[in-house]
Amino acid sequence: MSLSEQAYQRVRQMIITLELAPGDVLRESDLQSRLKIGRTPIREALQRLAREHFVQVIPRRGMLVGGIDVAELSTLFETRSVLEPYAARLAAARGTDDHWQQMRDALERRPTNVAPSQMLRVDRRCHEIMWEAADNRFLLDPLDSLYAQSDRLWHLYLADVPDMDHAVTEHIEILEALERGDGDRAAHLVDKHIRSFDAAIREAVTAHLASPLAG
Repeated sequence: MSLSEQAYQRVRQMIITLELAPGDVLRESDLQSRLKIGRTPIREALQRLAREHFVQVIPRRGMLVGGIDVAELSTLFETRSVLEPYAARLAAARGTDDHWQQMRDALERRPTNVAPSQMLRVDRRCHEIMWEAADNRFLLDPLDSLYAQSDRLWHLYLADVPDMDHAVTEHIEILEALERGDGDRAAHLVDKHIRSFDAAIREAVTAHLASPLAG
C-alpha cells in the first residue's frame, strides 16, 4: 500500500469515527505529525477525500472536515438502494465458495454483548465480501464511499441506536441466498437491509433533533 493510500485510509477512518469532527480544520502539518507520513501523501489524500465529499475546501480558510447534511439522507440511501441490490445480483452469479466461507466466518466469529461500533465492523465486512464477489471494479469505489458516509452517520448518532445485532444477523439470510445463487432473493434482502438501516438512522436523527440538548 502506497503512503498516499495509507494516509487516505487513516484520515478517512478518523473522519468516519468522528475523531476528526465535522467542521474541524485540517492542517497538513498536524496530520503529518499525527500519522508520521510526509506532506505530499497527506495532500494527495486530502484532495481525494475532497472529491468524495469527506473534506470541504473553503477559499482563504483551507480544508475542513465536511459536514453531514441530514437533508441528504434520502439521496444517500436511494443511491445505495440501487447499487447494493445490483451488486448482490452480480455476487450471486459470480461469487465463489471461498467468498461465502469468508462471510460465514465473519458472521460466526462476530462478538456478542459488545459496542455497536464493533458490530458495524462485521456488517461492513459482509458488504465488502459481497462487493468483491460481484467482480465489477467500477462498483467498488462508489459502494465503499456510500457505505463510509452511512457509517459516519451511525457514529454521529450512535448513542441513539441501542442495538446493532439485527443489522448483522440479517446477513445470514443474505448469505444463504447468495450461496444458492438466487440473485432475486439476495437483491430483495439487501434492499430490505438497507431500508432498515435507513429507518434506524432516521429514527435516531429525529430523536436527536427532538432532544432539548440538541443545538
